[in-house]
Amino acid sequence: MEISGNTAFYAGLSTIQTGQNRVDQAAGQIANTTIERSVTSQSSEVQVDRLRSVDRSQQSDQAANVVELSQGKFQVQLGVSVAKASDEMLGTLIDTFA
Repeated sequence: MEISGNTAFYAGLSTIQTGQNRVDQAAGQIANTTIERSVTSQSSEVQVDRLRSVDRSQQSDQAANVVELSQGKFQVQLGVSVAKASDEMLGTLIDTFA
């Protein structure tokens, strides 16, 4: 019988990495939107009126980015739980010290 690497542990690590990437991407989008809005606040009144239609779509994008940020957080937490449970189970199914 061949015992392969702990695939559940690696799945947990992969989930953590995917969640971190999701958080990084969403945080970058939120920061980018914030920078764009600060530039808009320094624009003339005519430019602000022209950009208001874009601003409404950015508000929905902002909400979507916050949701992505939360989903990434939960994904990392679940990955940690899987990796921890897998690590605790290692050696309990087969007595490796006998």
